[in-house]
Amino acid sequence: MRYLASPAQLRASLLRWSLFTVPLVLGLGFLSSRIADAGPSNPWFAALAKPSLYPPPAAFGIVWSVLYVLMGVSLAMVASARGALGRGPALAVFGMQFLLNLTWSPVFFALHQMTWALAVIGAMIVLTGVMLPMFSKVRPVAAALLLPYFAWICFAALLNYQFLVANPAADGAQGSGAAVRVQL
Repeated sequence: MRYLASPAQLRASLLRWSLFTVPLVLGLGFLSSRIADAGPSNPWFAALAKPSLYPPPAAFGIVWSVLYVLMGVSLAMVASARGALGRGPALAVFGMQFLLNLTWSPVFFALHQMTWALAVIGAMIVLTGVMLPMFSKVRPVAAALLLPYFAWICFAALLNYQFLVANPAADGAQGSGAAVRVQL
């Protein structure tokens, strides 16, 4: 016997993992955004001067949804590669960078800490840069699926920096003290 699992069994394992990881990554990303009141409806953010590179607000929901799906599929590809050399460390690095990803929106939008958010996204870039070759060793396609994410967080870091430069007084600014109503 040459194979431990048939190609059909491997596809089924990837499908099972995808059915878990894609909704998990997408759902946690959405939850982080909702908790932070991320986006143009946030009064603090709406008052900021926008950099010239700032895309239309609708682009963020579309782009992040696509990126989270790609991240979930990539994660499933590595998670389903049982016995692959480097699988465990690659998953651990994914977990660390994803935790930072989920932290960025609350730090930027809810806490109004643009400098800290820039540090968070900088760490995300470093960890993603470490994660890409780790994923590539396990499943090269999984790493390729993360390239748009890597490019986007580099762009997001540039935007974060430009927001900070254009709005230095807003960094760490406290809210108005008014109550915030959250509708679920």
